Amino acid sequence: MSRRVVNLTLDTLEDLPRSCRGCVYWELDPVAAERACANGDPGLEKEAWVSQALLEWGSCGKIAYVDGMPAGYVTYAPPAYVPRSNAFPTSPISPDAVVLMTSHVVAAFAGGGLGRMLVQAMARDLTKRGIKAIEAFGDAKFGEYDPEMPPGCVTPADFFVSVGFKTVRPHPRYPRLRMELRTALSWKSDVEYALEKLLGSMSPETLLRPVRPATASTTTP
Repeated sequence: MSRRVVNLTLDTLEDLPRSCRGCVYWELDPVAAERACANGDPGLEKEAWVSQALLEWGSCGKIAYVDGMPAGYVTYAPPAYVPRSNAFPTSPISPDAVVLMTSHVVAAFAGGGLGRMLVQAMARDLTKRGIKAIEAFGDAKFGEYDPEMPPGCVTPADFFVSVGFKTVRPHPRYPRLRMELRTALSWKSDVEYALEKLLGSMSPETLLRPVRPATASTTTP
């Protein structure tokens, strides 16, 4: 079984699940999102958002493939690109952080560690770009009906906690959580170890983390 993670681009955008491809919950403010849905063109708005983010900021998501099949994805961007982040009771996002908007794994591939793998790939990308932290709004009552929230648009808070996020602003439904990327190196090592135990040794793993050079042996005279 081969697994790989690639950047979200205008080409790979088409591999998102149909319901997610046409969802602009995070990308637009509530009024604009409602207008886009009423006009029947949310997919075009999604494409425009990804294009703008790529041009002005850079990589804004990762997609995981299993045996060539799209299996999950994660999207992220600075708060200025995520108008919906201002609508939560635990907003605003800290100015030094990027917003983790959506983390989704296709049901057929759930339970195989892909969510952790995607967060790991995102953390590596942002660390290289000098970002200090990632923040996210979690759903502490995931699965319970909320009339103002499309199903599945907010990731379960328990998932964020399981991959190293800490709650920075509690809320009974939508807490805000944070991961400090200055500690990401040790965190990533723990995740890599857990993934190796869970998935076994696989050659595509080299696509997800750099190969550590062998340490040259020295002889003391």
